[in-house]
Amino acid sequence: MSARSLFLGLTLVASSAIAANAQVGKSLGVLEANTAAEAEISALPHMNADLAKSLVAARPFLSMTAFDAFLAPTLSADQRKELYVKLFVHINLNAATREEILMVPGIGPRMLREFLEYRPYRGLGQFRREMLKYVGEEEVARMEQYVFVPMDLNT
Repeated sequence: MSARSLFLGLTLVASSAIAANAQVGKSLGVLEANTAAEAEISALPHMNADLAKSLVAARPFLSMTAFDAFLAPTLSADQRKELYVKLFVHINLNAATREEILMVPGIGPRMLREFLEYRPYRGLGQFRREMLKYVGEEEVARMEQYVFVPMDLNT
């Protein structure tokens, strides 16, 4: 077994453990960049078979920032923004950087402040209650598909 194969295997185990200990927003069509199939990725805006293959080979992306840095040499900022509506690396609501939160499609400075104001989140229910003060149920559901809340508040 190669070192890369071992690393990928351990990463998948770790990712599964994180998912088991986190509340992840329900997808309304957004694919997780670390688990989406190559064929699904290649069908998305601004993607092609070669870029999808490279993306799959470069996984796992440990943050949205790392994913964005991977795509930046190939796709423009506008192309990445359009792609992130359909393909994203879930961000930890309690640890995401300002930059990562602003990568969530439709999030601007006002919602960034609201995301940060209520940290630490104890679950998606708290996130939902707080965000419903500012936007409707449909928008909260849309935002939830890009985020997760770890069940261990130390992460």
